Amino acid sequence: MEIITKIFEGMKTYLVQSIPDIRVTDVVEMMIIAVILYNVMLWIKNTRAWALLKGIIVLVAFILIAWMFHMDTILWLANKTINVGIIAVVIIFQPELRRALEQLGQKKMLGFLVSDNGKVMENQFSSRTMNEIMKATFEMSKVKTGALIVIERTTPLAEYERTGIEVDGIVTSQLLLNIFEHNTPLHDGAVIVRGNRVVAATCYLPLSDNMQISKDLGTRHRAGVGVSEASDSITVIVSEETGNVSVAFEGALKRELTPETLKEELRLLITEHDGGKGRKLKILKGWQKNEKKADK
Repeated sequence: MEIITKIFEGMKTYLVQSIPDIRVTDVVEMMIIAVILYNVMLWIKNTRAWALLKGIIVLVAFILIAWMFHMDTILWLANKTINVGIIAVVIIFQPELRRALEQLGQKKMLGFLVSDNGKVMENQFSSRTMNEIMKATFEMSKVKTGALIVIERTTPLAEYERTGIEVDGIVTSQLLLNIFEHNTPLHDGAVIVRGNRVVAATCYLPLSDNMQISKDLGTRHRAGVGVSEASDSITVIVSEETGNVSVAFEGALKRELTPETLKEELRLLITEHDGGKGRKLKILKGWQKNEKKADK
């Protein structure tokens, strides 16, 4: 018993000596660091920097493997390029960094602690939303009303959403028809759909500079392809000239869709959102990047 008592006394003395003297300023400092890290990670998640971060993690893992197996040439190359890589990242993401600093300056203290971008989307893209988009798409196709509907998936489209006008309404065919109706304030530009809601209208999208795209295509189709190159979104396009319905995904364009084929493409999107594990979207099947038919 005496030995056990000495062991416990020794452990008690060690624990008391090892516990640091925590002051109030230390607690405040930890809270400030936690808030800064949270907002930095939130900013990364809501911009294209999220994809870059995943790429950096892969490179770091590759370098660690090279270090473990003493691959000196790879380690030398990594050491020489790391400084250039950091500068390149700053240059590439200069617009996002500038916007983040501007937002930081505009936020109040409580707004900084609780960010609106941290809201969790309760409703995912549903079959009802799919049917409403299909109904509106082919109603506009009949009367040759141009439309550009971008469906957000895993890549955030907040940077394009900010270029438009906030709507925040449940997706209905009537809402989409009213937005794209000629001579209305919101008809020009793209609509962004997140989950079951239209979050913004009149949004500006990046135009694709792919030289293989048919020269007969107009800016609406190039914008749809452009945003699909910059994200994993799916864009539904209605031609103002012919009324044809097209879909853009991963830089590819599928044209002249029927209600049945469009429904199949959007159903795959729903399956993806519902958590189909290991199931990759197959909507590139049969797609052609170099269409020769005119569809402005």
